[in-house]
Amino acid sequence: MELRIHRFLESTKAEGPGLRACLWVQGCSIHCKGCGVPWTWSTQAGKVVEIQKIYEQIMKSKEEHGIEGVTFLGGEPFDQSDGLSLLGGKLKEEGLSIMTFSGYTYELLTTSNREDWKSLLEVTDLLIDGPFIQEQLDLSRPWVGSANQQYRFLTNRYAHLQDRLYDIPNRLEIRLEKNGTVAVNGMVTQNTLRDLLEGL
Repeated sequence: MELRIHRFLESTKAEGPGLRACLWVQGCSIHCKGCGVPWTWSTQAGKVVEIQKIYEQIMKSKEEHGIEGVTFLGGEPFDQSDGLSLLGGKLKEEGLSIMTFSGYTYELLTTSNREDWKSLLEVTDLLIDGPFIQEQLDLSRPWVGSANQQYRFLTNRYAHLQDRLYDIPNRLEIRLEKNGTVAVNGMVTQNTLRDLLEGL
């Protein structure tokens, strides 16, 4: 089985609790107004990678960097839920946690008759759900972009964070890649990012 991905990051402290690997899938059917990563919408862009190869990259990251988990975001992870649930299950067997973002609401995900959605929920420890709503921009909590988005602690893995969310700062990571490109991840407003990059 394969996944269409936009980017893989072997370790980050900006995309969920602790040190994590991060997998951005390519393709999104929701298209939130004001989305910070609209280049991840197209289902024709990105690259197609075998799940086994991604699994091996993540396990290498666990060995070399000591990551505690993996974050799935995009794009829209639930648009590729079959592949991600398979990958997530393999990673959970290795003791890694799974954090998943979705522009779909938890209510829709749990009341649908889609077994692939339920399978991805079953391997997810922490879900952040809900579309980004530009008019409700709110970066006061970590990892989310608008006030409507919710944290769903689907297992006890990160339950200890429920009352500490406002104490966790958002982070921005900037990397200079070997080919000379600048790669950015984390949570800031588009205006803040533009001002930062113009100042470099």
